[in-house]
Amino acid sequence: MNLEAVYHRTKSNWSYAYDAETLHVRIRTKKADITSIELHCGDKYGWDKTSAIIPMVPLASDALFDYWEAAVQPKFRRTVYYFALHDGETTAYMLEKGFFNEPPAIIYEGLFDFPFINPADVLKPPSWVKQAVFYQIFPERFANGDPSLNPEGTEPWGGTPTPKNFFGGDLKGVLDHLDYLTSLGINAIYFNPLFEGTTNHKYDTSDYMKVDPQFGTNETLKELVKVCHDRGIRVLLDAVFNHSGHTFPPYVDVIERGPASPYYDWFHIREWPLSVEDGVPTYDTFGFEPIMPKLNTENPEVKEYLLKVAKYWIEEIGIDGWRLDVANEVDHAFWRDFHKTVKSVNPEAYLLGEIMHDALPWLLGDQFDAVMNYPFTNACLDFFAHSRIGADQFASRISAQLVSYPQQANEVSFNLLGSHDTVRLLTLCEGSLDRLKLAYLFQLTFTGVPCIYYGDEIGIDGDYDPGNRKCMEWDPKKQNLELLAFFQRIISLRHKYAALQTGTLNFLMDLENDNNLIYERRDGKDHFLILINNSDQSSTFRTVVSKEAWSGILSDAPVSTQQGQLNVTLPPFGYAILHAMEN
Repeated sequence: MNLEAVYHRTKSNWSYAYDAETLHVRIRTKKADITSIELHCGDKYGWDKTSAIIPMVPLASDALFDYWEAAVQPKFRRTVYYFALHDGETTAYMLEKGFFNEPPAIIYEGLFDFPFINPADVLKPPSWVKQAVFYQIFPERFANGDPSLNPEGTEPWGGTPTPKNFFGGDLKGVLDHLDYLTSLGINAIYFNPLFEGTTNHKYDTSDYMKVDPQFGTNETLKELVKVCHDRGIRVLLDAVFNHSGHTFPPYVDVIERGPASPYYDWFHIREWPLSVEDGVPTYDTFGFEPIMPKLNTENPEVKEYLLKVAKYWIEEIGIDGWRLDVANEVDHAFWRDFHKTVKSVNPEAYLLGEIMHDALPWLLGDQFDAVMNYPFTNACLDFFAHSRIGADQFASRISAQLVSYPQQANEVSFNLLGSHDTVRLLTLCEGSLDRLKLAYLFQLTFTGVPCIYYGDEIGIDGDYDPGNRKCMEWDPKKQNLELLAFFQRIISLRHKYAALQTGTLNFLMDLENDNNLIYERRDGKDHFLILINNSDQSSTFRTVVSKEAWSGILSDAPVSTQQGQLNVTLPPFGYAILHAMEN
């Protein structure tokens, strides 16, 4: 028994309140080392009357470790506990103070302690997000519905994008194409910034309280939100609170008046006068971009202003949440106040942080509901687009990501395969629609919230910015309608079955072919087995399954099981979605 590999600590992602009554307790062990674990738990003030032994179940495995989990519902919302680990020959008992050969004699001494489930501490993401399928719209490039709003120099729709040109996309264009989004199965929209700015991307905010005139007005957005809500579509806006633009009035005042400006401390100024030396501004910015000065969110006036902004668009316009740009560079204290402010207006608002690395410190119930799941993105690209890794390593990376966060965070994690910040997926797949389909098939049948970058569903390609920000193609003759139909089928399937949204996930091994990805999604009603052949050769899938009878969905692949052994052959880049009803 390799005790050096065993790890647990209270709180964070290892023991946390899933809801007001339920604790999830996890432990890590060396891969294939431990055969079973029991969780001994009870109330610290009444162990004799409340103690229980709960078998822990395997949760996931990665390259090095196995992860186990038990759900506990303590009668009095508090519990102390220890673990009994078995490897088939020996047993070790793990307490907070170490490992022992015998169970504790004095039960109150040295156990792990979850003091109390305080509802205020529980991460409670909005329930609607679990059923959402998001569509990301880059407003300037989606549709030109009102040419009278076009900025000077607007180019004809469909031209070659550059970092600075305009094509006239606006909110009226979105209103005009809501039927399209509904037919696709979209029930949530994430907009890149809509507030007034000088660029085509609008990440250089001039006025946080005003929709950019090239997109429409505040009233136009309010109308759009209402029409979306009438269709069952939620609306998420981009909040750029890490930095402003160079035309933001407080920053303009600093440029004009220097240290005498009352807004001087609204920014992080290292040297005056402001300048750029060898490409580095003498004031903090987003990256080293001089037109995007970083806001000092520790300044009480800045905080008051931005929280007023956050509240206004929720309360007056009716949006359903915020995507928070460069969220990891803003102080935690600001985000805690932001969370309180927004949730006080709308407890069901979705707070999504842009964080590309491990984000657990932001997902403890007092800041964000979820983050943009770039570890998921990178694993999918390495497997589906680039074939850099096999199915085993892919499953390992996905599993490691899932155990990094509480379950309720995973259930609303924002899973994307591309965005305005990345190369288009079809381009990364070197034009292979088959590879793109498999990547989106996995995303749309995986835990968390899928987001489609506008145009992926009709075959738009594009290299890095500005190539990834092409105009949406609205001519059906230039759209890939077969690909569009594929998206509609898979999204419809996700909406139909809760098991594909919040069901348990389990990866199965195919020992004969590491291009064969096999995983299960299941809940108390439905059980799915999904097979993906990520190769340009036909492949036979062989694995042990718990059901004998399966029916194929969306494919005609023959299904054969004998004594629990599945045997299915798929063509190059083929897939099968198999369904078995639970008893």
